[in-house]
Amino acid sequence: MAVSALSHPGLLRERNEDSLVVGPWTLCSTVTESAQTLFFPVGTPLVVAVADGLGGHPGGNVASALVARRIASAGAALSSEDAVRDTLQDCNRAVYRAAGGDTGSDLAAMGTTVAGIVVRSGSLLVFNVGDSRVYAVSPDGLRQLSVDDSPPLAPGQRTTSIVTQCLGGSPTYRPVRPHVAAVPSSPGDRYLVCTDGLTDPVPPEALDDVLRKHDDGRAAFELWKAAIEAGGPDNITLAVARVADE
Repeated sequence: MAVSALSHPGLLRERNEDSLVVGPWTLCSTVTESAQTLFFPVGTPLVVAVADGLGGHPGGNVASALVARRIASAGAALSSEDAVRDTLQDCNRAVYRAAGGDTGSDLAAMGTTVAGIVVRSGSLLVFNVGDSRVYAVSPDGLRQLSVDDSPPLAPGQRTTSIVTQCLGGSPTYRPVRPHVAAVPSSPGDRYLVCTDGLTDPVPPEALDDVLRKHDDGRAAFELWKAAIEAGGPDNITLAVARVADE
């Protein structure tokens, strides 16, 4: 398994509130401008995920880092749909505990989205809460595997900054219903896991064009570059993952 990833604050945000998980490794509030590629054996479940701290709320970076580290520490235990759901529910409770509820904490109402994959032999688990996304990259074009937690879009509207659920995000505890699904996977399959700092400014057809033209490491850089050239309005975190050919 090869994973090429980077994380960057974009051009308008003062800090990066995104976090990234690749296997046991995490990048939290990190600035990178070149993709780092990591290699892992396929067999033991491998998680690749992004967490996007809610903008406009204090502590978005704290929430995303907390979730990223808990997912990374779960590691190989994320071997089933139920295990992934249980871990995301645990992450939600942990964000609320860290936020301090309605006690006047500076972190009250902090929250984060999360999206990712757990790669297993012959299949993978796709999961998300919020509007960070997972795509399958295929000869027929990008196919979104995650489910956006967003209100219906008006005619002609392509994106929205509103999410209908996230981990944390309110002064009082709210349970979540994570989206988790198993999909088949074969050697050579590629996946894109990213925050909306990439998908809001860059339309799917442009993402698909970059992924068709470039190998994984270069594609990760060119995707980041496309978001920057589109104004870089938000933090940009992405990972291009490939199941190695036989």
